[in-house]
Amino acid sequence: MERQADPAVEETPGCRVRWREGSDLDACVELLADVHERDGYPENWPEHPGDWLAPPSLFAAWVAEVDGQVVGHVGLAEGGAGDRAPALWGRRAGVPVEKAAVVSRLFVSPAARGHGVGALLMERATGEARRRGRHPVLDVLTSDTSAVALYGRLGWTLLATVEHRWSPTETETVTLHCYAAPVTPAAPVTPIAPAAPVAPVAPVAPGSARQVASGP
Repeated sequence: MERQADPAVEETPGCRVRWREGSDLDACVELLADVHERDGYPENWPEHPGDWLAPPSLFAAWVAEVDGQVVGHVGLAEGGAGDRAPALWGRRAGVPVEKAAVVSRLFVSPAARGHGVGALLMERATGEARRRGRHPVLDVLTSDTSAVALYGRLGWTLLATVEHRWSPTETETVTLHCYAAPVTPAAPVTPIAPAAPVAPVAPVAPGSARQVASGP
């Protein structure tokens, strides 16, 4: 992944957001398994979850830590054929789709929720997108109510609600909300420190993959 400059690590009471390193992938996969078991995100478990967390389109990623344990993850990626929000934003703003950056692979440990971890990760990703001269956008399943609620609290704009097929060969469709970040950045997030240590996570059996943000 390209890093144009290494901004200072964000430190807040009880939570630390930093660049994701290669050595973090195993912990991220374990956390993702816990989220999948609890929330069904990703919709189908990827055959190679480490690769799913590091697709070629990804150009930045971060983890959130509490007491040295990874409790959250977010990435920033180029828009692809499966992303609807970049084109919607481009048409609305009158700019090329390349001016958008897709916030993706967002998930937070069920045990760490309610302390602002998801909002901190979003703040970090959107700040990096803006620093690169891009506008943050994302797609999310309408059924992912916790993520939808987070984006509403952060002031993101709903561009459209669309029916979507994951690939041209699939007949099944899903319903997505397509969002864009506020044109004016929101005020910095001050999270509430967790009251107790985060419980260990456990992996689940593998299946196949989908991409949309979930579970902040």
